[in-house]
Amino acid sequence: MNYFKGRHFQQDIIIVAVGYYFRFSLSYRDIVELLRDRGVSVHHTTFMRWVHHYGPIFKALWRQHQTSHTKSWRIDETYINVKGHWTYLYRAIDSNGLTLDFELRKHRDYVAAYHFLKRLLTTNGRPDRLVTDQYRATLKAVKHLMKQDYLSKSAHQCSKYRNNLIEQDHRFIKRHRVRSASFQSIRTASATLSGIEVIHALRKKTRRELSLIGFSAVDELKAMVPA
Repeated sequence: MNYFKGRHFQQDIIIVAVGYYFRFSLSYRDIVELLRDRGVSVHHTTFMRWVHHYGPIFKALWRQHQTSHTKSWRIDETYINVKGHWTYLYRAIDSNGLTLDFELRKHRDYVAAYHFLKRLLTTNGRPDRLVTDQYRATLKAVKHLMKQDYLSKSAHQCSKYRNNLIEQDHRFIKRHRVRSASFQSIRTASATLSGIEVIHALRKKTRRELSLIGFSAVDELKAMVPA
């Protein structure tokens, strides 16, 4: 599938632009200025549409390219402001810090936790250890999944100390939003965060593999896009 068919700009220009935005804490106008210095004139609203369009696409491609992970997982959620209201980004990583999955939800409740955990377990199988916080809605969702045989009782643990790993991992997402305008809708927030999370996941994987070349968001995105 050609994800760039019919676009006014070439594929390489779009990937470079969105790759920089997802990787660094830059605004739309910052990216437009960088492109202008390289002889490419793009309006910031055009670039904004690229971000909203390609974020979910890169998330889908990243899921197709996911590699093996450990069977010890950490689950937690962090707050994201959308048009003056708090929404909740559910996230899961393994014991090596590699991203397993993520999802933005309007509410922090049983339904949100249940659907996120069910998809995580369905996609990645049963873990040997699943560490969560002690929030009641999350515990209720875990118990329900145990009854449905998605998870064994011995695998679940509530440990603030063990969950420090994912709480520290939230920092990249929070730091990325410092210079950017606040999100205006749950749809655009989810699309943008998808791209940011994918780049963060790819960067962690590269650092884990101790690559001699180093990490390049643009090269990683190009490698995922079908030829």
